[in-house]
Amino acid sequence: RDIIFVGNARDYHAMDWYRSAQVVCAPRRLSFATDLVESEGHVRLVRPDDDLLPLLNVDAFLLRGQSRIGNLWRNAVKFGVLPLQVRRLRVLHRQEPQATYHAHTMYYMVACWLADIPFVGTPQGSEILVRPRRSRIYRWFATRALRAARAVTVDSEAMRVGVQALSGREAMVVQNGIDVAAVRDESAHGAVVPRSGILSIRGLTPLYRIDTIVRARNATPGAPPITFVYPFWDEGARGLVRAAMRPDDRDLGRLPKAELYTAMRRAALVVSIPSSDSSPRSVYEAIFSGAAVAVTHHPFVDALPEDMRARLLLVDLGDPAWLASALARAQAITAIPYRPSEAALDLFDQRRSMARIADAFYGAPPAPT
Repeated sequence: RDIIFVGNARDYHAMDWYRSAQVVCAPRRLSFATDLVESEGHVRLVRPDDDLLPLLNVDAFLLRGQSRIGNLWRNAVKFGVLPLQVRRLRVLHRQEPQATYHAHTMYYMVACWLADIPFVGTPQGSEILVRPRRSRIYRWFATRALRAARAVTVDSEAMRVGVQALSGREAMVVQNGIDVAAVRDESAHGAVVPRSGILSIRGLTPLYRIDTIVRARNATPGAPPITFVYPFWDEGARGLVRAAMRPDDRDLGRLPKAELYTAMRRAALVVSIPSSDSSPRSVYEAIFSGAAVAVTHHPFVDALPEDMRARLLLVDLGDPAWLASALARAQAITAIPYRPSEAALDLFDQRRSMARIADAFYGAPPAPT
């Protein structure tokens, strides 16, 4: 094997990196070492031909659905089996000493650090920007995992600064990227499609303030129904949202990518207003689909190319009319087809992003024998 990804095989971000590498790094052999494949209501992402390496799979030990209790239980289970997973990583490294290991998310970076194997690490936004502030123990582990990595990649300038503050390391900023060809409806040849309704696209947990979207809609006369799609959820937060929904709202949960992109192309307004955000790929997907997206200000907005910023509607949640204003302004934006600039494609085409990762960290492919 040439490249071994270490991560959660239920995670869209990690699996999309793996899929991109399968294309960009062909014909090199790629594997995915994981302890999670299909559980807690997540859609199965792995394919029969994926080269999976088991790290003591814990799917069978987890609860059926997603909830705060389920999250706590999963963390307890993974903490309990971590020493065994570390041992398995050490064995794998002895078998594959020449492979490049790329750990996605902090848990797997910690596992690689404890296994004492060289690895490239890619933490998620909250793992750098939020959790170290809340827990000294988490901060201690995160700092040491970051320092142990042979290289760190992040998806935003805010993350780069956060990594430097935590560990003194300089991280490489590379956008996670999106599947541009899949997001854009090339068959429409730039035509403007009819749009209606509001689309909420972020996780249904307190961080993403989905309940705020529902309350604003309910307080806005004439506001259209909301379609809720979300990759993960918390039962408490979902209960609050469902209690405030109208009969014409739709709760679709986690959608396959193709159906998500169709929903984005048909929405009058997409809304994403989390209290903290690093580099939201779902927002970029919505932009490339031609949508208008209502967002609260976060540093990622300022780093976008001008043509992408033009599809965003910055809202002030302190203004009672923020949703009504966004709906009105969205009409003008969606009347114009989105044609991505070369700068936008260079930043957000996931194959271009993976090519930069491969050039920087994966080394040259082995010579043919």
